[in-house]
Amino acid sequence: MTNALLYAVTVLIWGSTWLAIKMQLGVVHPAASIIYRFSLAAVLMFAWVLARGLPLRFKPKDHFFMALVGALMFSTNFLCFYMASAYLTSGLVAVIFSMSLLLNIANGMLFFRRKVASSVLVGAACGLVGILLVFWPELARFNLDSNSGRGIALSLMGTLLFSLGNMASARNSAAGLPTQSSTAYSMAYGALLLTVFALAQGVELRFDFSPRYMGSLLYLALFGSVVAFGSYLTLLGRIGAERAAYATVLFPMIALGLSTVFENFLWTPRALLGVLLALVGNAIVLTKPEKLGRLLRPRSAPQP
Repeated sequence: MTNALLYAVTVLIWGSTWLAIKMQLGVVHPAASIIYRFSLAAVLMFAWVLARGLPLRFKPKDHFFMALVGALMFSTNFLCFYMASAYLTSGLVAVIFSMSLLLNIANGMLFFRRKVASSVLVGAACGLVGILLVFWPELARFNLDSNSGRGIALSLMGTLLFSLGNMASARNSAAGLPTQSSTAYSMAYGALLLTVFALAQGVELRFDFSPRYMGSLLYLALFGSVVAFGSYLTLLGRIGAERAAYATVLFPMIALGLSTVFENFLWTPRALLGVLLALVGNAIVLTKPEKLGRLLRPRSAPQP
């Protein structure tokens, strides 16, 4: 699968998962829903790995890093975002989560001494300004009370955990671990760790057998986890965490498109400008620096 297709799949699916997540809220505790989601996703991933005959035996050191990815990307970060949603609007959570693009750039430099192309920084700036413009009404209405502060802290923690999970996944890719196999183990480890945490906290692991809950769970496990995370982590290994993370800037835009249909979201010139900036930033981030230089270099006048 090409990088462009992997990127499109990630953005489109993650942009739609908010609808399914809203259908999960109510009867079942968020921690339990996350456990069910990634337990089912792990089973599906292992079935896919076995069907393709991919390796499943790894060194203890590799299992440690796969468990680390599970702890950072498939359990604790989601729990932070679920809890933050009780205090903040989804738009504000999306704005904070998009900061993972900057965190991935900083963490890539810190952990891997990776140099960042200036085009990535310019594109990131365009995208972040764009998303701020889109969600400006929610930012303008924001009041820093105790609940809001708690929501911001949880969102920032979830974003940091996600970014650190990206770094651990980048290590697994550099070590040559197959993405599908390592992701299957990471999801299983994440579900197991969160189960231990939930039981220790006295969370009741009840289940909702309604078609609404079960349908949304299946969508989140199969498409939101197996397909989207599989695509994202493959992309991360190919183009780097800082470029792959631009998906976190674009998927809220997809969510807004769906909100237009399902929640009567009204578009304004400011929101349209924000989307345009995000798309321009996306093009800059994903274009190779040398090709971008050729596109921007002024052409010399034809010689007579």
